[in-house]
Amino acid sequence: MNRGFWDTLPKPFFVLAPMYDVTDVAFRHVVSACGAPDVYVTEFVSSDGLSSPVGREHLMHHLLKEETNTPLVAQIFGAHPEKFTETAKLVASLGFQGIDINMGCPDKNIIKGGSCAALFKTPELAREIIEATKAGGGNLPVSVKIRIGDTRIDWENWIATLLKAKPAVISVHLRTRKEMSKVPAHWELMSDIVTMIRRSIIVDDQPLIIGNGDVLTLQDAKQKVRDTGCDGVMIGRGIFQNPWTFVEDVPLSHSLEKKAELLLLHARTYEKYFAGIKPFEPLKRFYKIYINGFDGASELREELYAATSSTQIEEILKAHKLL
Repeated sequence: MNRGFWDTLPKPFFVLAPMYDVTDVAFRHVVSACGAPDVYVTEFVSSDGLSSPVGREHLMHHLLKEETNTPLVAQIFGAHPEKFTETAKLVASLGFQGIDINMGCPDKNIIKGGSCAALFKTPELAREIIEATKAGGGNLPVSVKIRIGDTRIDWENWIATLLKAKPAVISVHLRTRKEMSKVPAHWELMSDIVTMIRRSIIVDDQPLIIGNGDVLTLQDAKQKVRDTGCDGVMIGRGIFQNPWTFVEDVPLSHSLEKKAELLLLHARTYEKYFAGIKPFEPLKRFYKIYINGFDGASELREELYAATSSTQIEEILKAHKLL
């Protein structure tokens, strides 16, 4: 079993969940400025697209990265094993520390192509995809991110099939595809999942196990590990409430000025990497992370929504004496 860098992590460890159009290089830079997790995962990228010269040209910005001490895993998705082999070779050549396969995204447009959460219905294909990725990735550890069922909770046979391919890590989002994020995550099942995995295979071939869903704080993540026996926890939406999520003993609130500085840092970093590649518009979804919790926050965000550059953002924040 090649677990690569995963075996060097502290226990428990904590991962920033991959989120499309969120966990790009600019946002990871901001999180690092606040306090990095133990592992980053990129937003997901199509293995079919990356295997095509034209597609690769349009998708490579999703794999932009900075040199940091925090391991960075590239997440990919698709439904064709041979494309995963090609993409894994690319990922390895770019210097990532691992490859993660998205087998859980419930987006209808994505699963129409048979990938992500659709792979629950074709478990043998999912196994082949893991093996094909390992074949192309060289020494890179290959992990998978899954859900606990399709229209109902039904995880045991699904996970048992995936274990045959010996992934280094299994991250379990504790909802079904149908549930999306509309119901509370089923953390009550995590202990049973951990027990099943650890009893199913010999110790040397056991993957590390990560739980995911509805964890908003580092303290809650640590309690989830104690309660369930998993090796780590993946935190996603919690970062929208607090960019300092991965820092121990931080204040529950930070000054408005500190948050304004983070917003400007985010905008400048976004322009640095994506000017001429991505429009400025996607950045605006982040404003509520930084501008919230005070009288007039909504009105200030409306002003910021009209900005089309980091320079304009800086001017608005200075006008409000936040810089």
